[in-house]
Amino acid sequence: MSEPLSPSRRGPVVVTGIGALVTNDPALGPGPLGVVRDAALVVEEGRVVWVGPARRAPDADRRHDVGGRAVIPGFVDSHSHLLYAGDRTEEFNARMSGRPYTAGGIRTTVAATREASDAELTARLAAHLREMTRQGTTTVETKSGYGLTVELEARALRVARAQLQEVTYLGAHVVPPEYADSPEEYVALVTGPMLDACAPHARWIDVFCERGAFDADQARAILTAGRRRGLELRVHANQLTAGPGVRLAVELGARSADHCTHLTDADVDALAESEGQTVATLLPGCEFSTRSPYPDARRLLAAGVVVALATDCNPGSSFTSSMPFCVALAVREMGMTPDEALWSATAGGAAALARTDVGRLTPGARADLVVLDAPSPVHLAYRPGVPLVAEVWRSGEPEVGAAG
Repeated sequence: MSEPLSPSRRGPVVVTGIGALVTNDPALGPGPLGVVRDAALVVEEGRVVWVGPARRAPDADRRHDVGGRAVIPGFVDSHSHLLYAGDRTEEFNARMSGRPYTAGGIRTTVAATREASDAELTARLAAHLREMTRQGTTTVETKSGYGLTVELEARALRVARAQLQEVTYLGAHVVPPEYADSPEEYVALVTGPMLDACAPHARWIDVFCERGAFDADQARAILTAGRRRGLELRVHANQLTAGPGVRLAVELGARSADHCTHLTDADVDALAESEGQTVATLLPGCEFSTRSPYPDARRLLAAGVVVALATDCNPGSSFTSSMPFCVALAVREMGMTPDEALWSATAGGAAALARTDVGRLTPGARADLVVLDAPSPVHLAYRPGVPLVAEVWRSGEPEVGAAG
């Protein structure tokens, strides 16, 4: 019988009755997911302290029986853009209807974000995070990039840092209209006064290295300036063309090259030769929303590249916050197996954030777990669009479904 759970009550709790427990540790069970059947785990002080067969579970004052359901690590969404205001419904509607639409794309969001109050940004971010939690996401990275002035980029990062650990400075998202005729002046701003204002509030620096945004030389200058200020590196790479972004990311030791939609053989070789230092983060929600070709995940996996999945949640090209949806897309459209997609959405996302405390359910890991209303995690791809998340725990505390 389950003991009602409450954040106000402390002490260990045994989660038992687990039909299939995904640990992401091959030493604990077969396959890369390290699946333990008929399993239990013990949570204490926000951490996993024991996993194994339910029949061997140690005693604890509290027990929580999940009735044969599958349990997986909380999803790790390592790429999102949640610090924005405004709405781009009409842009999406026109694109899906085959009608021309010439509003400003990213610049439309920049204009609306510049007009928004701190309270509006804070409330919108909190709403997105609640939505993500309900879908099983327990670790989120998000970026600035819709202010593009010193004051507004720093404001966005302060708002994010109040709610999140994984915060990325993306002043180099696009060149704003006021610098259209002098992009080098904007690069100097991004690497100078804007970086000075933003670095104290961020862990990461990112750049959109792409035709129409920032070229290789500009991206190199931006990333190296960020690294000098103690920020770790990420790169928006090879989304629209087979450009220099991926190889620049590997050359500079960026932790993640994100999108990786258009890759040459040299790009794939560079990622493989990084031996996991640079993770290829794939964002299938973007291709789904823009009717673009999907990345070839099978090609990357066959080469030994470490792959992550993330939502790229943003108001223009991927307005989804659902990691289960991205898992289903990865399996159905990108050649991944259900096990590979789940690993990439959990342990892969953790690798893209250089985190060892999340994305797994092993002793010492943070007790971020998701109970699925299904006997197997394969149902995430098998039943796309079905709300399968029954419970979500973060740091050992039930946030969705399990509180008594």
